[in-house]
Order: sequence, then C-alpha cells, then structure tokens
Amino acid sequence: MRWVAVVGMCAIAGLAGAPAAGAERGWLPADKEGFATAIDRSSPVWLTLRQGIASEVFWPDLDTPSVRSLELTVGRERESAGKTTTSLPDVRALIFRQVVDDQDGDWRLTKTWVTDPARPVVLLDVRYESLDGRARPLGVRLDPSLGNGPHGDRGGRIGRALVARDGRFASALRSAPGLRRPAVDTAGRGDVEQAASTRVTGVRGRRHATFALAFGRTPRVAARRAERSLRAGFRAVAARYRAGWHRYVEGLKDPPAAAAQVRSAYLASLLVLRASEDKRFPGASIASPSMPWAWGDGRTERPSGPYHLVWSRDLYHVATALLAAGDRGSAERMLTYLFERQQRPDGSFPQNSRVDGTPHWRKLQMDQVAFPLILAWQLGRDDARTYRRHVRPAANVIARRGPRSQQERWENQSGFSPATIAAEVAGLVCAAELARRVGDTESAARWEAAADRFEAGVEDWTLSRDGPLSDEPYYLRVTKDGRPDVGTTYGIGDSGPSELDQREVVDPSFLELVRLGLRRPDDPNVRSTLEVVDRTLSVRTPKGVFWHRFTHDGYGETPTGEPWFIGTPDTHRTFGRLWPLLTGERGEVEVMAGRDAREHLAAIAATANGGLMLPEQVWDQSPPVDGTRHEAGTGTFAATPLAWTHAQLVRLAWAIEGGWPPETPAIVSCRYTGARC
Repeated sequence: MRWVAVVGMCAIAGLAGAPAAGAERGWLPADKEGFATAIDRSSPVWLTLRQGIASEVFWPDLDTPSVRSLELTVGRERESAGKTTTSLPDVRALIFRQVVDDQDGDWRLTKTWVTDPARPVVLLDVRYESLDGRARPLGVRLDPSLGNGPHGDRGGRIGRALVARDGRFASALRSAPGLRRPAVDTAGRGDVEQAASTRVTGVRGRRHATFALAFGRTPRVAARRAERSLRAGFRAVAARYRAGWHRYVEGLKDPPAAAAQVRSAYLASLLVLRASEDKRFPGASIASPSMPWAWGDGRTERPSGPYHLVWSRDLYHVATALLAAGDRGSAERMLTYLFERQQRPDGSFPQNSRVDGTPHWRKLQMDQVAFPLILAWQLGRDDARTYRRHVRPAANVIARRGPRSQQERWENQSGFSPATIAAEVAGLVCAAELARRVGDTESAARWEAAADRFEAGVEDWTLSRDGPLSDEPYYLRVTKDGRPDVGTTYGIGDSGPSELDQREVVDPSFLELVRLGLRRPDDPNVRSTLEVVDRTLSVRTPKGVFWHRFTHDGYGETPTGEPWFIGTPDTHRTFGRLWPLLTGERGEVEVMAGRDAREHLAAIAATANGGLMLPEQVWDQSPPVDGTRHEAGTGTFAATPLAWTHAQLVRLAWAIEGGWPPETPAIVSCRYTGARC
C-alpha cells in the first residue's frame, strides 16, 4: 500500500481548485438532480447527483456523507463544464442517466448510476464518444470526505485502486479497464483529492468504462469490494438493483389516476421516500440528502447540517404518505423508531436526532410530540405495552405543557400557534382513544378534556379581530402571549424585522386546523384568513400557484443568489421563496371542501427537475440577479429532494382519489366538525 501524493502530473492537473492549507471547503450545493440507493439493507450507501457529477455519497448511514464529489474528465476538461441532462428513465427504479455534452460539441458522455445491492459500492457505467474523432483520455477525480468531513483523510493506492482512509472509514476507487497514472493531492489538515486516467479514449473500440467506488472499515476491504462489483459486471448488478425496486413498487397500491407528468412524479416520490430511510437504523427517515446554504459550508454546523437528521414532524409526513400508498411496513418501522428514541423521563421527542437516535438540537416542539400519537392511532398501535411506555407519557407532556410551544413548525418562534395547537388537540384525542382500548378511562377523559379546552381556546389565543391586514378576523402565525388583539412585537429572524407587530404576520399553516379535523373548510374564520393569506403570500408562476411560509420570511437566498446565513436583524439580506408543500396542504383543504384540487397536484409535480426530484422552495417573481436565468416555479438552491415535499404530493394524490386526506384522523374530525363519523 502506498500513501503517497506524487504520481502523474497529468492527473494532478485535473485537481483544479484545491484549497490552500488550512482553508475550509463546504459540501456541494443542495439542488440535487438525483438520489440513488439499492433497496437492499446489505448496501448501506447512497448517492446524490448534481450538474453532471456525483455530489455527496453517504456511507455507512444517511447522516454520514463520506465523499464530496466524483467527476469524470475528458483530456484536461472537467465534465461539469459541459451541458448535462439528468433523467430517471424508469420511474419504478432509482437508476439515473446523465448525458454530458461538451460545450463545443467535441465529445459526449452517457452515464448510468446504480449501487450494488450486495455491498456498499457505487457503480458508474460510462459510454464515451469522441464526436470530432480526436482521442482524449477519460479520467476521474474523487474528493473523499470520509466520516462526514475532509479533515484527517490520507490517500494512497493499492494496486490500481485509489484508496483513502481516516482512521475509522476507508474508500476505494477502481475501474474497468484499470486506472492509470494515479495521483493524490493533500491540502491542509488532510483534505485529500485523487485523480487517475484510463485507456478509454472515445475512439476505435475504447469507448466504454465502468467505475466502482466502494467503502469499508479498511482500504483493503473497500478495494476488495470494488473489485467484486466490477467482476460481477455492471449489467448484472444493475439488473438486480432494478428488480429490487420493481418488487417494491409492485407491492404497493396501483397509483391514483393522474396525468402522465403527475404519475411520474408520484412514482418517483415513493422511491425517494423509501430511499430516505436509513439501513443501519430502520425507520430513521432523514429530511433531505442535501445541505443547503450555510448548513453545508461549515459556518453553522460541523459536521453536516440538520437536513441529515431525523425530525418527528417530517417523519410523520413520510410515514403517512407511504401508508396511504400501501407501504404499511415502512410506516410501522418509523413509528417504532420514534417510540424507541422517545426521551426519558418526560416522554417527549427530540427536536431532531442523528439516525442512531442521539438528540441534536434541544428545543421542545409540541407538534413533534403529538404527531407520533396520531400515527399510532392510524396504525392501530393499541397494545398495552406501547400505550404504557410511549403513548401515555407523550400525551401527558401535551396535556401538561400545551398549548404553548417552545417552537412552532418553522422552528424559530415560541408561543401559541394555530398549527401546533391543532396537532396537540389531534394527538390528545387519538391518545384518548388508545387509552380506552386498554381500559385507562381516567387518562382518556383527562386528555379529552385538555383537547377540548385547547380546541375551544384556539381563537382566543391566535385569532386577531382588530389586526391591520383585514377588517375580518384572521388567524396569526403565532402569538407570543396568547393575546391576538394586542400589538405585541417580536423578531422574525433570518435578517428580518427585529420588532414586528404579531398581528402583521400570517402563515398558511393555520390550515392544520382544517387538515387535522378541528375546523371545517367553510368556517368563516378559515375563509377570512385564506383571503389574507392568498393576498399577501401567494404567487402565481408558470408552474402554478405557490405560497410563502409567512410574512417577512427570510429563510432563503440573497437577492443575488448568495447562500442563506443567520443574518443580523433588520438587514433584510435573505428572502424565503415559495414552498410547494404548502400548495399540497392547500390542495387537501380544497378536497375537504368538495372542490377540484388537481391543479394543486399538477403544480407540485411541475416543480420536479430532470431527475424528478422535488424541491423545498421554488423561485418567486424576484429570482436572484446573478447572471443566470431562474424561472419562477423552478427549484431554488434550497434542499432538493425534500422528503416532506415528496410526501405531500403522494398524500394529495390519494386525497383527490379518495375525496378526503388520508392522514386526517377521522376520530378528530368527527368530534369537532361532524365529518367522517
């Protein structure tokens, strides 16, 4: 084994952009075009794609990116400088195809990506065509960042394999035909980049190559795994990979009737949701395999940021979507995961956690305590042990500490939120029913009394009757003091106003009151608030109508497209854009009102990029001024794919099919609106 850094100046020349000693390098931007993994648990490796190259590769779990990028070179040109088209040719399997064309039309790469179902290996099949007849060597550049960061990595080679290690983990890159002129470049603090060329030149029978990127606890183990996958052959490995995903899809319900574009986005969404579950820790579903803005450049989080964590709220949305589609097993695993990581001794749930359950941030969000109770009711988890160890402690937290929450659903405000109160009420009512099933009528009565008190008080705590946005009453995003007719001020966060009258801030999330069964869609207060929300937060784009999260939201890029960062109040440096998942929530309310919501479903589907990944945010009518054309309704640089967005598309499709949102607990809507009794 050679741990050296000087072989082949041609290869080293391909390592452009290496940082100076001691410089920090972040992960790549978050607007991913592909997310791939085998469905098999024996292959704990996940791949993301962005602008023609592989970006972060995760191993051994979904909160541990271990590669920053894997990119091909043609001669001295990097493929990322070419024109790339990414697609998902088979919407029943996460097999991505990328076609990269040279800007001058001199060459073309056609690449197909899978992971080996039998081992932690990424396989890349490449057809390289020289269109001008010139022979240029095909090369590869690998930027390992083992164990969730670049520091401490050492690079070398074993035979023709480029290997790297960091003391705990190792990677190995091999190819067929074999790598030539391997080179390792180490910047400060062990930030390794590796490069090599091949005999493939794009002409005269030298047009095909397969690359294997493998992982293990030692370099020799990783190199051996890469060799085994190459010996198995790309075609055979890809066939097993495809068959695994096909079996999964065949075990689900037939997709709801929908237009072709929507159907493709629906099927891809199911694959993304299933792929977002960790394999070492079953049931742990992360928010997104991406790190947007300051979360990925090391300024706010080191190691990688909060999108790689498990959130009870996001997991609930994913679980209910998969349950609606016929994947009860995944929903059961997710609820079990949450219950097994429940906090002791109070019974709450972490604000978020690593996939192994270790809490990360420490605020208490009451909706995240309530959602597992709703899911438990939906899944019929009414055995005495589950009730005693999990349901009862969580319900007691809500009854004791609600309706106020340390944080509402958007993470940065405390107080009384109509969305959070709706979740609390639904959670208590579902818990009460589970209590009755095991004979605990005393707790059931106590929780129903608390639920009724919260439900009856939601207007007193959150409905403003003298606010400046309407002559009619309307729900506020949050009140700091439970007095919605008082002009209490608070700082909005994310470089926004430091003192804003709480009566000036609205949020479409109040519709949780309808979606979770506390209010009818034709309730006068719901209608009057919708008028305010639509007037102040909605934007019509070529893709459809979308909504901002809340008034003065600053969680997004700067006007010139620079990354979001926690900014100084009152500077207005960053601006939140539009959220497709809010269009899905609005569509579910339209279904409950008996109206056609197909345009809402089509709008979410239309935000999909070439790889059918759905974004967290899309551009509004004020895209960044950065010299690039950004069409309104297309994804920003926020998290893509976002599991919550994919889940909302799936649930809206089934809401339209069934005439009612599948996650709305009937026991709650029957109690408070008389619906679905």
